[in-house]
Amino acid sequence: MNFLSFLLLCLTSVAIGNKANKHKPWIETEYQGIVMENDNTVLLNPPLFALDKDAPLHYAGEICGFRVHNGPSGSGSVQFEAVVLDRSTGEGLVRSKEPLDCESQREHSFTIQAYDCGEGPDGVNSKKSHKATVHVRVNDVNEFSPVFVERRYEASVSEGRLFDRIVRVEALDADCSPQYSQICFYDIITPNVPFAIDNDGNIKNTEPLDSKRQRVHTFWVTAFDCGKNRAQADAQVVVTVKPSCKPGWIGWTKRVEYTPGSGSIPLFPSLHLETCEETVWNIQATVELQTGHIGKGCDRDSYSDRSVRRLCGAVRGEVDLLPPPSPAANWTSALPTLPSSDSSLIFSFNGSNHVAVVPDSVVSALSGDHFTLQLWMRRGGANIQPATTQTRGSRKEEETIVCSTVRNDDSFSHYSLSVHGCRLSLFYWPDVSAARPVKFLWKLEQVCDSEWHHLSLSVQFPSVTLYVDGVTFDPALIHDNGAIPNPAPRQRMFIGACWGETNMLRVSSNYNSVDYVGSYHGLLSGVTVRPGSVEPHSVVECLYACREGLDFGDLETLGSGMKVHVNPSQSVLVLEGDDIESFNRAVQQVTYRNSLRFATPGVRPLKLTTSLRCFNEESCLSLKQLEGYLVVLQPDAPQISLSGVGPHLARPAPEFEGPRGVPLFPELRIVCSLSHAVNTAAQGMEGGALMSDAVAHTLDGCEVQPLGEELNPEREELLVDMDVVRERGLEIINTTAYIAITGAESISVYEDVLRSVRYRLAKGSARFERRFRLSCSEMNGRYTSNELTLEVNFLHSLDSLYHPSHLLASQQQFLHPSHHAGELSGHTLPNPHRNSVVPGAATVIIMVCVGFLVVMVILGVFRIRSIHRRGEGARGGAKEGSSQWDDSALTIIVNPMESYESRMGISADTEGEGEEDEEVAESPDDASDDQRIIIKKEGRDGNARRY
Repeated sequence: MNFLSFLLLCLTSVAIGNKANKHKPWIETEYQGIVMENDNTVLLNPPLFALDKDAPLHYAGEICGFRVHNGPSGSGSVQFEAVVLDRSTGEGLVRSKEPLDCESQREHSFTIQAYDCGEGPDGVNSKKSHKATVHVRVNDVNEFSPVFVERRYEASVSEGRLFDRIVRVEALDADCSPQYSQICFYDIITPNVPFAIDNDGNIKNTEPLDSKRQRVHTFWVTAFDCGKNRAQADAQVVVTVKPSCKPGWIGWTKRVEYTPGSGSIPLFPSLHLETCEETVWNIQATVELQTGHIGKGCDRDSYSDRSVRRLCGAVRGEVDLLPPPSPAANWTSALPTLPSSDSSLIFSFNGSNHVAVVPDSVVSALSGDHFTLQLWMRRGGANIQPATTQTRGSRKEEETIVCSTVRNDDSFSHYSLSVHGCRLSLFYWPDVSAARPVKFLWKLEQVCDSEWHHLSLSVQFPSVTLYVDGVTFDPALIHDNGAIPNPAPRQRMFIGACWGETNMLRVSSNYNSVDYVGSYHGLLSGVTVRPGSVEPHSVVECLYACREGLDFGDLETLGSGMKVHVNPSQSVLVLEGDDIESFNRAVQQVTYRNSLRFATPGVRPLKLTTSLRCFNEESCLSLKQLEGYLVVLQPDAPQISLSGVGPHLARPAPEFEGPRGVPLFPELRIVCSLSHAVNTAAQGMEGGALMSDAVAHTLDGCEVQPLGEELNPEREELLVDMDVVRERGLEIINTTAYIAITGAESISVYEDVLRSVRYRLAKGSARFERRFRLSCSEMNGRYTSNELTLEVNFLHSLDSLYHPSHLLASQQQFLHPSHHAGELSGHTLPNPHRNSVVPGAATVIIMVCVGFLVVMVILGVFRIRSIHRRGEGARGGAKEGSSQWDDSALTIIVNPMESYESRMGISADTEGEGEEDEEVAESPDDASDDQRIIIKKEGRDGNARRY
């Protein structure tokens, strides 16, 4: 280049440089960019170019750079940058400062702005373009594999069916794009299994399954994403094949055992209802426990009705209208009776001629318009089936249970209790001469269901309260305005019928001429009337209270919508609900309760009836009735022990002849205990052990019986403190053959009564011995005590020994003195009395005894006279009158031992004792002070001398 050219160029540059930077750069308003994951170069659409109208001017028409500004996310300026690739063309490049992660952030937004080079190399007066928005999307890379949500899937299916879906498996992919994060398909990698899986993970069976051939199927499945990455870990699938579903109860146990004393036990601990996926909206289950064959209604305490009344605290004074036949109560002797577990008599009425006519002496005690009538009733005969409810059109004759007319001061009242169909009625006439009769009517299913029911009717006119099985029922009052003949104004009472209308005015006492009407057909027991104030409700509930029955474990565990109901006799329990799970839990809470310590052993039939209601009534399930039985095992028998009384009782005969006699059992003790096996294996002991626990019991009877011949009422009798008996409300039968004390009472009461039993003899009626036997029982004789035998010995004086009636006893005493040592062992003896001797049983030959007695008397008298002379000489100055003895006052005293350990004979060897004037015949083997015969002599001066 020559100088001219260079000069021209410089002039041109100066001209241009002097021209002003008039225009701003220009770029697009919006760009869309894509960047690959783990890369940093952004591909923009359209490409990044900045234009300037000042081109081709140097600096002013060139692009010197791009600036990145924060976008909506506020992170664009940090993560991205823009650089100029060509200043003259304005081409640029957007890139990330570090590799991007699609899983962290898939899209980015920011703004970009271009600026020119200004008016010179130092960038003075550079101009900036407007801001353009750049949207960058991060493209995903298939870097993750599918992962199953669960490692193991389980399902149960019924055999013999094809299912559209048994179980669904699911896998997830962590990639961000749909292409790589989506699971494209699943696969069963275990070969030869009867299952298939679709792309959604649903598994179904390809053929019907058989539980007998293979009950459990186990196989593995895998998953693939759309980038063909396989799951990093496969999943296990377990399918259990159930037998064919049969709707009904599962876990039913036909036999349930109950050990007495266990309290409450669940009847169905593992029972649950299977509906086979049938949708039900109401379930009702009825559990029935049949105990009617055990007692009247249920198993109670096995006490008689009278004893139960006393135990329940009923007010005394009731009159038994159907007592056991006896000479004092013979109006029930013609009625047929049936046995009962509680020993109460059950009377049968045949609906025709079985009628009990209560005597006037009993009726006269039932006056007044306030009374309580109680009875057990069962319609029909002894061998009857449950009766069906009678139709409305059936019209049978009214059956009368009790028909009575009693005196009330100066008037008479009349009432009758009757049944008609399923109705119970009380016809009450407060005054047969003035007031009009009133009929109280109740409609009850219990009257005609042929089951035992307890009725308690409290009349406090005009108020009448009826309790049936302890539940109160209100009557409907009906005023009978019809023509009714007035009953005869006299006292009379019939059980099982009423007198006919033609005989209502008859005054004759010949009941055989009365025409009976409305005869009752059924069973009656425990018919009592108590005049006066009515029975409290608590007493009525106690009389009927069952000691065994159905119960529910914990009402708080009942789920929502569940209901439970138990009938008064606790023989029927009803459960109702709408949820299967809650219902199953409730059924498992049904329990059997028995609070009797000595429950009646035997079998109680058990039934479970179920009804279901479904949304589709036509296809609703029908479950058959389940039948089983509850077995109450034999309880531990109580041991009733009588003690505190020796086998022998010896007293002087005059004590028995006193006005009060001698108590037979003054120190009697009664103890009841239970012996049962205890598992001692946990205590490191082998086998079992017997343990006895003292328990509180209630006796119901004791009997004192003379052994051998019966008591002679002219010579001997047994006396009882009647004040104690009456105070305790016990009953007593005192005959020549036995004394029977009955009634449920505590042991202490029976101890007091039996300790007051005395034996008394008439003057001169003393024998040599008399034996008695004592025994007690509880639960109406179900458990009896040991038999306590007592031998009573009568101690006679020597004067009485000379009497012919006592001669043999005296001979026996002197002939076999060693025999008394054994006989007196265990005697209850008082302190030795003067002028008395212990007799023995007359069992030796009469002639030998008489001879021995004569010899002994002669030797004794001779010895006494010799000792007397020796003592008289020693005293010297004694008066003659005082030294003379009257031999008629001679007596021989025997001091019996408390316990004889030796049965050796006692010798008659005697020695003088000097100043003490005492002579003792001692045994050569045992010369104790207790084994001696003391001979006393009374002098005429009144002083006693001992030899």
